[in-house]
Amino acid sequence: MGKQTAEGEESGRGASNHRLNKRSNSANRLAYLLDRWQPPETAVLVATALIVGLGAGFGAVIFRWLIGWFTTLSFTTARSALDFMGRYYVIIIPAVGGLFVGPMIYFFAREAKGHGVPEVMEAIAMHGGRIRPIVVVIKSLASSICIGSGGSVGREGPIVQIGSALGSTLGQILRLSDDRIRNLVACGAAGGIAATFNAPIAGVLFALEIILGEFSVGYFSTVVISSVTAS
Repeated sequence: MGKQTAEGEESGRGASNHRLNKRSNSANRLAYLLDRWQPPETAVLVATALIVGLGAGFGAVIFRWLIGWFTTLSFTTARSALDFMGRYYVIIIPAVGGLFVGPMIYFFAREAKGHGVPEVMEAIAMHGGRIRPIVVVIKSLASSICIGSGGSVGREGPIVQIGSALGSTLGQILRLSDDRIRNLVACGAAGGIAATFNAPIAGVLFALEIILGEFSVGYFSTVVISSVTAS
């Protein structure tokens, strides 16, 4: 029995390593093609800013849909099943939402906790703008569950972290420098704000002043492209 269990665990580890190797090989091939082609830096910056802007825009749409879905589930679908609780229903639902959100963040992406903006600023200042890709999924689900179940949070912080994580992920896939990854993080933050609140100018100013903490021509142009594309 012990031998079979050990063989099963070994097989599981082998399958996991195989998937990781496939993703790593895909990223290596993409980086190799870019190195061999050597496109102009301006073209790379514009293209990546457009991609991040599109990703942030679609991410904001999906995030709003998730919030609406969980709101309907919490206060319409589940209401009939818990109607016997009376007015205490509005106290129970946020607590149930928290029971889902807490373990999700704790076990899968602890950096997805909190408001979202300070975590992005920390990634910019201390980690070269690198944010794990799983943050996109966990932050989207956790925040939409929390908001949809009546939690006292808003959309600004989560969408900033979601957009920033998308930009960071693209930069890491393309193996860009820390400076370029930080640039894409700002593009994602600007795109998230622009798409969520339909405010591209506010998105640009927010990303440059709050996320990056500096204004420069190199950052400004790409952030504007991403923000306008997302909105």
